[in-house]
Amino acid sequence: MLIRKLLMLLILVGVSALGQEKKNKERVEKANFRVQIFQKSDDTEIKLAEPDPEFRDKLPISAVIRDSSKVKLADLPKAKTIDSLWKTELTNSDLYESMQKSIREQDYEDVVYKELPTDTLKARLAKLNARTPFNVEYNPILESVIKSYLKRNKQGMERLMALSRYYFPMFEQELDKYDIPLEIKYLAIVESALNPRAKSRVGATGLWQFMFTTGKMHGLDVSSYVDERMDPERSTEAAAQYLASLYKVFGDWDLVLASYNSGPGNVSKAIRRSGGSTDYWHLRRFLPRETAGYVPAFLATLYLFEYADEHKFQPSNPDVVYFETDTIHVKQLLSFDQITKVTGVEKEMLQFLNPSYKLDIIPFVEDERYSLRLPKPATGKFVSNENAIYDFAKNQLEEEKKELPKYVETEDRIRYRVRSGDYLGKIAEKYGVGISSIKRWNNMRSNNLRVGQYLTIYPRKPVEVASGSGSSNSSKSSNPRFYTVRQGDSLWSISKKFPGVTVQNLRSWNDMNTNSLKPGMKLKLSKG
Repeated sequence: MLIRKLLMLLILVGVSALGQEKKNKERVEKANFRVQIFQKSDDTEIKLAEPDPEFRDKLPISAVIRDSSKVKLADLPKAKTIDSLWKTELTNSDLYESMQKSIREQDYEDVVYKELPTDTLKARLAKLNARTPFNVEYNPILESVIKSYLKRNKQGMERLMALSRYYFPMFEQELDKYDIPLEIKYLAIVESALNPRAKSRVGATGLWQFMFTTGKMHGLDVSSYVDERMDPERSTEAAAQYLASLYKVFGDWDLVLASYNSGPGNVSKAIRRSGGSTDYWHLRRFLPRETAGYVPAFLATLYLFEYADEHKFQPSNPDVVYFETDTIHVKQLLSFDQITKVTGVEKEMLQFLNPSYKLDIIPFVEDERYSLRLPKPATGKFVSNENAIYDFAKNQLEEEKKELPKYVETEDRIRYRVRSGDYLGKIAEKYGVGISSIKRWNNMRSNNLRVGQYLTIYPRKPVEVASGSGSSNSSKSSNPRFYTVRQGDSLWSISKKFPGVTVQNLRSWNDMNTNSLKPGMKLKLSKG
């Protein structure tokens, strides 16, 4: 009996030991939402607890870079990522169109909004007026715009407030350097609805809506790969420089706002036509219609942001803020796809943090400094493994034998030779300029052209000046007229495949009232 008990005890101990050994060799790792990175020893089986389906079968970063799961890299802390709602806000570009439309079409009629009595508004505007350098005194026109925004555009304003929590800290830092009122940060909302890739009908681009020539004057270069007007930091510094120079001319911030929108020349004309008045509200009727609505839109935005709590605005909080990101000087050509693969930072996030790279490629050019902005945790991982990442990117490019677009600096002025079949409208569309501008630059009195004639053009969009007879064919092949939607496509991802095409373009050209797509759909990629 005693012998049987001893045997049973030995068996139980053996089973327990085997179970413990198996448990020791099996390690359960909690998977990050988008990044699954771990270290693996030879005798350990790793399982992921609740892995992200999209990334479940992907290799750890060490295996991706060096084709080995045994490379010992430091664990990457859980990177800050964006949830689906926040990502939608970052990549949604329709706010720009609605903001511009509201400025153009504002009727300034009385708006009934009982939640904001006129007396309350007057008292609040008086407080704002006392602490800002802008003329924020009560005006029936301003009341109409404020109440219109509250009644019809409250949701849009909440989205802009959410985006502002990323951009405003950087804006304030740059504006303070040039001794510019921090309230000027609201100008970027009126200009671009905080969309760094916003492009107006006349070619003004970026958060601060620089025209091509004005951007060049302030050091914002444009090439086939990069448009620095869409770089948040560089364009903000350029805007601060430009605003400071306008203030030296006008000495009045209301007039600075008006001249930023319509140009100093139009403001000077308005001053003359008004008999010498320098008060914006007296000059307003002598300014272009868009500028007449521009300053009220700015002041209304200023009011709504400053009194957001009183009007119960509830913007969402960003998962990434500007000061939780950092930049890396890039020493070799890298694509966003490669960066996503080795860091785990989503491509949409890379596009949001680095909007100036038009083709989702960071080029390497001698004497140029191009930077990559990443969330800080990913920055540390990138720097620690920089050489391995560059080797991986180089090898992948060689394996795929991928032909990259030619790097071309866009000139601020070109000499164009007229070819057979050219006409002013065709040339104007190619370079994003107006027919009247071409005629003015070349002292032309008619629209007639002759083959071989040279024209001076100041292009507003980056177009390589092609030479040779084959340029026409290559242009057609690189710009197909239709695109067939694939699984996982979105209007945003499709627009990024074709430089110069925006989400707004796709919706307009295809008569779309929604962003939803189905695989197999054919989308027009050009007007008509």
